Amino acid sequence: MANLNDVAKCFLYLDDASEGDGISNLKLQKLVYYAQGFFSAIFDRPLFNENIEAWTHGPVVPSLYRSYKEHGAGRIVLPDEFDKSSLTKEEFELIEEVFEVFGQYSAWKLRNMTHEEEPWLNHEDQADVIPLDEIQGYFKNRIN
Repeated sequence: MANLNDVAKCFLYLDDASEGDGISNLKLQKLVYYAQGFFSAIFDRPLFNENIEAWTHGPVVPSLYRSYKEHGAGRIVLPDEFDKSSLTKEEFELIEEVFEVFGQYSAWKLRNMTHEEEPWLNHEDQADVIPLDEIQGYFKNRIN
């Protein structure tokens, strides 16, 4: 299982390598959510262990949010060198695919997309953990 910080750094690395527009904390949260959803749907196991919660602006991993909250809505700079060997080949390739598909969207576009999806909708009023099995089931339906 991947370390959440390595997953986050991988997205920052991919954005940096592609000379992208930058990734804010809000955008990173959504990319990590999509990576967890598709990975768990395809491989029948979680990409990372941390819970995802339903917050006002969509799905959030609280510990990851706290790690990068100092950046506010600004671009997060890759904090140090990213070691691709920290992820398995299947983990890296899935993260890369999620980045290619969803990384092109703004943070607010991704936020709005998650607000139309069942995992967040089913928990928006409770502001609690979105169970992994709900995320996995939703994304299994998306890929079928």
